[in-house]
Amino acid sequence: MAFGKRIGLKGFTYKGGGQMLAWLLHRIGGLAMIIFVGMHVLASFSMQQFGSTWGTAINRVYESWQFQIVLVFFVLFHALNGTRIIILDLWPRFLKYQREATWIEWIILLPVYGMSVFITIQRLLKGG
Repeated sequence: MAFGKRIGLKGFTYKGGGQMLAWLLHRIGGLAMIIFVGMHVLASFSMQQFGSTWGTAINRVYESWQFQIVLVFFVLFHALNGTRIIILDLWPRFLKYQREATWIEWIILLPVYGMSVFITIQRLLKGG
């Protein structure tokens, strides 16, 4: 019991709304970046110390366009959501506009992400 209340599994239920989605995507974005950096370090270490093809196989995974498109989304979202959180933490009087701040975040994210996907696919089609 935490402070005399029984919480149980009710604390893990989805409550809906953009704020919960932003919270979830922010955590997934952080995890995606940790996985990317871990794969990069592991591949570099493997190739440098052992000269193994295992490191090359890992490189192929994180250099693939599919992995990069997903990673770019999470990195951009994590950065913009973090900026929104910082702004709302520094100026608490704007907390009443949290929903609008989330909409602004998505309005900025979608065109920037769309342009990065467009550039990635364009490079892929050119063979680069």
